[in-house]
Amino acid sequence: MDQPGPGVGLLNAGDVPIVRLTRVVEFTAGHEIRRADWTPDQNARHFGGASKLHTHTYQCHVTVAGPLAPEHGGVVRLAELDALLAREITDRFGGRTIHEGAKEFGLGGWLSTGEALAVYLWGRIAPSLPSGVGLHAVRVQEGPHLYAEYRGETAG
Repeated sequence: MDQPGPGVGLLNAGDVPIVRLTRVVEFTAGHEIRRADWTPDQNARHFGGASKLHTHTYQCHVTVAGPLAPEHGGVVRLAELDALLAREITDRFGGRTIHEGAKEFGLGGWLSTGEALAVYLWGRIAPSLPSGVGLHAVRVQEGPHLYAEYRGETAG
């Protein structure tokens, strides 16, 4: 006869486990990494081919954390999370350039790197989550071998 594992007892003991849930959304967008105060040659030397407009099919992993109450079935209503991610990620950037989707990435603004995009998305998503649900991580993956992840930390 199977014996229940330790996790089963948590749901029955009155303790409320904290669970992380990750939703992955995908979009295709263009970007170019270049500084407005540099010449095209300086940008090409520093950023290589990334200094010219090109596209990626991005995968964005958004991980939220919150209490798992068995009667609610999950950390957050998926429809609510999906609507937020559509508004802030796929509708904003899909089929466009990163700088068209967010003025912060316009000429002279933030460089449209995966790192900066992860920080930007954190700032858009975190304050819009339902009460009791926190943002744990935003991961922006530009391809199979490169991603950036932000967890709300600062150096200061």
